Amino acid sequence: MKDLFLGTDHPAIAAENSETLSNWYCEVLGYKIYVQTKESVYLLEAPDKTFLEIMPKDETPRQERTVKTPGFSHLALRISDMDMAMAELDKFCVKWNGAEFEAVGGARIRNFFDPEGNVLQIVQR
Repeated sequence: MKDLFLGTDHPAIAAENSETLSNWYCEVLGYKIYVQTKESVYLLEAPDKTFLEIMPKDETPRQERTVKTPGFSHLALRISDMDMAMAELDKFCVKWNGAEFEAVGGARIRNFFDPEGNVLQIVQR
């Protein structure tokens, strides 16, 4: 059984505009479009070969979320250098969600938002 479930294949984001948001993830965070469907569903590949799916949203209203709202709350991106990553994100005028803090296990973490308001984290372990 332990060899059956291998790990996470991809998280998914339901977007107001899946093309625009996918392009932002490619330009700002270094993803590449792996697959694009005619229904505007994008499977993006990160430099470490993990995936992120971005698809059109339905008509359900967006709920306000914090990092501790029940359910899936944020996408944490592992980085190699916190200071360089923050400087690079500042070039794209990301909206930060508070100051950097230390996480369990000693990681450096800082939260920010993508253009549609989804909570992202950069994590240096």
